[in-house]
Amino acid sequence: MNSEILFEIKTPLDRTVRTTKQYWNYLVSVKHRVMENKEAIVKAVLLDPDSIRKSKIDENIFLYYKLEDKLYCVVVRHEDDAGFLITAYPTDKVKEGEIVWIRS
Repeated sequence: MNSEILFEIKTPLDRTVRTTKQYWNYLVSVKHRVMENKEAIVKAVLLDPDSIRKSKIDENIFLYYKLEDKLYCVVVRHEDDAGFLITAYPTDKVKEGEIVWIRS
């Protein structure tokens, strides 16, 4: 089934973030084609980010950043102890927002 879990990652915020195969296919075919074949980078950003910021617009949205071959942002919605992948993309800069975690 296409809606099966593609991955579940425990983040430094002690939240488990997951996405389904179906949603990942939508993400890489519609929203951000540049992320095709970059599932490993998304996992790395969630597992070991450089920093995590809270969205200025929605307190349940968190932006995970990590410099790999480029700077990547992985956007997650946190609900209770769970997290859901919203999107992921390469970016030129870190957005404003409250820093909630930073690599020490």
